[in-house]
Amino acid sequence: MAQWLAMTRSVPVMSVARARRLALAAQGFAGARPSPGAATARHVARAVGRMQVVQIDSVNVLTRSQYLPFFSRLGPYDTALLDRARDGSGPRSRRPRALVEYWAHEASLLPPTTWPLLAFRMDQARHRAWSRSVADSHPELLEAVLATVATHGPLTSREVEAHLPHGAGREGTDWGWNWSLVKRCLELLFWSGRITSAGRTAAFERRYAVPEAVIPAELVARRDALLEKDPQAAFTELLSLSLRAHGLGTQRCLADYFRLRGPRVARGLAELEERGEAERVRVHGWTDRTVWRRAGARVPRRVPGAALLSPFDPLVWQRDRTEELWGMRYRLEIYVPAQQRVHGYYVLPFLLDEELVGRVDLKADRAAGTLVVRGLHWEPGTDVPRASAALQDELESMAGWLGLTGLDFARK
Repeated sequence: MAQWLAMTRSVPVMSVARARRLALAAQGFAGARPSPGAATARHVARAVGRMQVVQIDSVNVLTRSQYLPFFSRLGPYDTALLDRARDGSGPRSRRPRALVEYWAHEASLLPPTTWPLLAFRMDQARHRAWSRSVADSHPELLEAVLATVATHGPLTSREVEAHLPHGAGREGTDWGWNWSLVKRCLELLFWSGRITSAGRTAAFERRYAVPEAVIPAELVARRDALLEKDPQAAFTELLSLSLRAHGLGTQRCLADYFRLRGPRVARGLAELEERGEAERVRVHGWTDRTVWRRAGARVPRRVPGAALLSPFDPLVWQRDRTEELWGMRYRLEIYVPAQQRVHGYYVLPFLLDEELVGRVDLKADRAAGTLVVRGLHWEPGTDVPRASAALQDELESMAGWLGLTGLDFARK
C-alpha cells in the first residue's frame, strides 16, 4: 500500500474534465467542422488519422455505421469521399487504396500502413480450428478460390462462385462445395491475409482481391517480414496508435482499440513509456489503475459543439471508459429482446459541449422520407431546453445529409 501511495504521488494528476477534453481532442472533436457540404478528401483523411480505425457493421437502420463517425466530426459530407478512399477510382480499380479493410477492432477500415502490423493476427487465423477444418477438408477448393481471385479479382463471393466449375460436386461427394463453403474459403483467405478487400458493393458485399492488387508492394513486403518475427514490435506500434487515438487510457481500453491481449500489451506500454511516447498519470476516479497519457498531447481549454455518436464510434467503444469519463452507462441493445430494451434499438449518445447529455434511438424511414426519433432519454442534470435545441439542429442536419425531408417524433 505504501509503495502504491508513493507511486501515485510521483505522477501528474488530472481531473476527469481535463481527461475528457484530451479524449475528445484526440478523436477529432476539438476543431471546427467545415461548412455543410464543404468537406474534402483531406478532411476525411484527417479524421482517419485521428481515429485510426473505423468499424464496419451491417446494421443499416439509420445508415451504414462507417459513415456516421465522419458525420459526427465533419457534419454533412459527401459519403462518396469515404467510398473512394476504400474502393479506389472504381469498383474494379486495382490502384492502391487510402483505406483497407481488415479485422482490427472488429471488421474495420484502417490506413494501409496499419495493415502490416496485424500480421500476427493473419498468422493466428491460419491455425484456428474452424480455419484448419476448411483448409484440411477442402484444400483444392481453397486454392481454386485463391487462384480465381488472383486471376479475375476484384470479385464478390457470388462472382467467385460463378468462375468455379459447376456440377454434382456442388451438393455432395467431390468437393462438396456450395456458396457457403466458397464464402468460408474467402473469409479464411481474408482473415489470414492471403486476399484482401478492394471495397464493397452497394449491397455491402466485399470485393475480394489479392493484397498486391490494392496495397502498396512495400507494405505487403513489410507484412511478410513481420510474419517471420515476434509480434512484440507490432503490438507496441499498435498501442502507440491506440494512445494517439485515445489521448489517454488504461491498459484495458488501449488494448481494446485493436483487440490486443496477453502479456505483450504490458510490455508494449512499458516500451512506449521508455521511448517517451507515454507517461503515467492519475485521473480522479481512476486512482486504482494505471492510466497512460500520450506525452505532449495538447489539452484544449474547452471543446464546444454537438454531435450524435454512432454506437460503433471509437469514442464510446470501450463502455467502462465511457462510464468513467462521462458517467454514462451505455450498452448496445440491438440483440436485446424488444420488450427488455431500456433505451431502444439503435441508440446514439448525444455529445454537447464535452458532456454526453442524452440517448436518441433513431431510424431512417426511407419510404416516408423521414428521420424517426423512436426514443429520447436525457441524462440526469441535463439542461433539457438548451440540449433540446441543440439536438433539434443536429437531427435536422442529419436528416438532410441522409436525403430525408423531415423529422418524426411521433412513431415508435
